[in-house]
Amino acid sequence: MERIVNPQIKEDEVKLDTTLRPQCLNDFVGQERIKGNLQIFIDAAKKRGETIEHVLLYGNPGLGKTTLAHIIAKEMGANIKVTSGPALERVGDLAAILTSLETGDILFVDEIHRMNRTIEEVLYPALEDYALDIIIGKGPGARTLRVDLNKFTLIGATTKMSLLSGPLRDRFGATYHLNYYEDPEIEKIVQRSANILDIVLDESSAKKIATSSRHTPRIANRLLKRVRDFAQVKGNGVITKDLSEEALKMLEIDTAGLDRIDRLILETMIEKFDGGPVGLNTLAAAIAEEVETLEEIYEPFLLQKGLINRTPRGRVVTALAYKHLGLTPPAQQNLI
Repeated sequence: MERIVNPQIKEDEVKLDTTLRPQCLNDFVGQERIKGNLQIFIDAAKKRGETIEHVLLYGNPGLGKTTLAHIIAKEMGANIKVTSGPALERVGDLAAILTSLETGDILFVDEIHRMNRTIEEVLYPALEDYALDIIIGKGPGARTLRVDLNKFTLIGATTKMSLLSGPLRDRFGATYHLNYYEDPEIEKIVQRSANILDIVLDESSAKKIATSSRHTPRIANRLLKRVRDFAQVKGNGVITKDLSEEALKMLEIDTAGLDRIDRLILETMIEKFDGGPVGLNTLAAAIAEEVETLEEIYEPFLLQKGLINRTPRGRVVTALAYKHLGLTPPAQQNLI
């Protein structure tokens, strides 16, 4: 079953994502500290007539890493080439891209933490010395050929900073961590997207969609699209508060952005394990999910919302989770 609140981009959303993408820093909503630093970073490089240093963007999916990479390129007046860590399978793939870059071009590598270690080592001299070392031949007769490259900027994006090797992290001149968005920021994004898509919605509807979007712009845009479909079928195409509430209810997404599986996890912990502590393997078996799926997809948001806690003995439901489900926390448990 498709999960509406999954922050990963879907294939059919690529065109929509591109359409709604801000083109400059002034149009980018949220991440004010990063925007301020980037503006100085870019303006200083332009005044010196230099390329900007290599940039690393990290944070959860759907927060705007790719969008910021394109904005940096636009602000610098540079061409951008886009690839991803898994797509760079051979050294030749990287060499072909690097040798095609013109002076000032930007290379954006998404999911850079998934890049092959051999390719990563070839990238080091390219980032530091703007040179590519290629080994020709095998065995005792092998020799190294150095190819000079034009000065370029690498922008890497990752959702898992801990999986990046130390030597690669050290070669980025600027590192920015994208945080979750506040509800008012998401509301502005919903309004902006609605204007671009020619969708009519009132302020209360925008607020309703924003509070259900898990503080993530990509999910907010996805929900806006689904609510629009609902309004066109069940109403006159105008999104009202009642229509948005009805649409989200049909999608099984509540006011905190939790979907059916999120609530199932909390309910299972409460009903079968008295709120915990419960081990991840046991919980995964109880809800018929894989441990990796539970740990990497479902758990992070529940932790971020303060609905569960990790303890040495296992996962524990918090008092906030009981309240969200309309239940009374047991007095004997030391819940937060």
